[in-house]
Parts: sequence; structure tokens; C-alpha cells
Amino acid sequence: MSKIGRNDPCWCGSGVKYKKCHLDFDRRIREYGSMGAEVPSHALLKTPEQIQGIRESAKINIAVLDYVAENIREGVTTEEIDRWVYEQTVRRNAVPAPLNYEGFPKSVCTSINEVVCHGIPSDKVVLKSGDIVNVDVSTIYNGYFSDSSRMFCIGEVSEEKKRLVEVARECVYKGLEQVKPWGFLGDMGQAVHEHALKNGYSVVQDIGGHGIGLEFHEEPWVSYVSERGTEMLMVPGMVFTIEPMVNMGTDEIYQDEDDGWTIYTVDGKPSAQWEIQVLVTETGYEILSY
Repeated sequence: MSKIGRNDPCWCGSGVKYKKCHLDFDRRIREYGSMGAEVPSHALLKTPEQIQGIRESAKINIAVLDYVAENIREGVTTEEIDRWVYEQTVRRNAVPAPLNYEGFPKSVCTSINEVVCHGIPSDKVVLKSGDIVNVDVSTIYNGYFSDSSRMFCIGEVSEEKKRLVEVARECVYKGLEQVKPWGFLGDMGQAVHEHALKNGYSVVQDIGGHGIGLEFHEEPWVSYVSERGTEMLMVPGMVFTIEPMVNMGTDEIYQDEDDGWTIYTVDGKPSAQWEIQVLVTETGYEILSY
């Protein structure tokens, strides 16, 4: 925690004196830190102004995913999905966050069946009946970042795949139930993992969620195989994603050596993922993007 005088303006930008604003809040965080807990810095806590900016970005992110949901179908190429996302984003005066991010060549990730994440759209990849596909949309609007993804079942999908998709969604909301101030990210991670295991699935360990808002990927890194009472303390103002990757088979994955992005399941069995962006509030949480 940065050192601020009691009568100085609070670090949160409220204009109120520190002693009447976040002094007690910071003391509580320091108490957890003195007991060995991992605690967030002020830099990870969003101010009311920043939260409103993230909300506006999230509205666009949701609208873009809604457009995809209305139009996705058998016979569409993933390149077409990429075009939809680009066009629907820029027409709202925003920018697709993935485009050229660390060299990623497209505006959206489209991950089909055994592709766990980071699938690159292509005019050669055509959605067919029986596919399950994750469409992961991320948006920059006025410098604020939002991020969420949804699963889509194309045509006649097997009951086995439908169940995977539904349980993956349930995992997100089992985790969300554990998001509350002065709890730990590990509380959320354990709830996600337990629900997946109970249903006979595994959760990817090597890729997790992340803080987001002022940058695309911020601290903390968010695990979904963690244990209750571990990982970073959740406090009001934190914004992060809940996005477990739930596999039908093994949790082991590998990266495509040719494109350097696409992640697959080692055993070739399908994977499913939903993603929401969450704000920790004084009383619980607010879903920003879904």
C-alpha cells in the first residue's frame, strides 16, 4: 500500500480525505498481508470512474457477442465470425483487443471441439453440425478493456458434448458464488474445480483467468484448480475474469507449433469454456461482461 497522510486526498480519486475514505480499508488489507495472505496493490483496484469506463466497454463486448449469437450457424466460416466481430466493434467506435495483440492476427478467438483456446479464425474452417465452438470477444473502448466468451452448439450436437458445454457454464457460476470481499480467489477456484470433477471432467491447470480493465491482461493470474483460503485476497474494486477451460478427458494440453497460438487437448477430446468479467463490490460482485 502506498503511504498517504491521513489528511491527504484519498488515492481512489474521490477527493475525500484519506482518513474518511480508504484508511480503514487499507488497514484491513495490511492485516491480511501481515498474516501471509497475497493482497492486491492499489494499482489493481479500480476507481469509480475507471469502473464506469470498463462498464461502457463491456456493453460493447456484450453487444458484439449478442450479434454473433444471432448469426452463428452451420456453414459459417470462422473468418466470417472474425469479420462480424471487427465490424460490430469498430462501428461502435471501439477496437477488438486481440487484433495484433502480441502478434495475434485476428479480432477474435474461435475455438472448436478439441481446441481449448486461442483458435485463429480462417476461411478454411467451416462450422459443421455437431461442432461446439467458443467465441472469445475482447474490446477496448476509450482505453478500457472488457472480455467475455460464450459457447455455441452448431446443428445436431451429441448429448455428450451438450453436457460438457452446460457443466462448463455451471462451473463459472459455481465460482461466481464464491466471489465476495475479503474472501480468496482460491475459494472460487476450488468451487470450479470440484464441480468439474464431480461431473467427470478435468480443468486446465496451465492457463487461467486474469485481471483486466486498464490493460488486457493484468494481475492477478487466476487459477481454477486452486484451494480455498489461497491465492489473492478479493477486495472491492478488483476486476478479473472467470473462464475455466473444462475438458472431457485429460487436463493436459499442447500448443500448435506452426501458428504459436492454438491450444489443443492432448487426447483430442473436446473442451468447453465460458468467460465472464467480474467486479468485486462491497457486498459481493457485479458481472460486467458475459
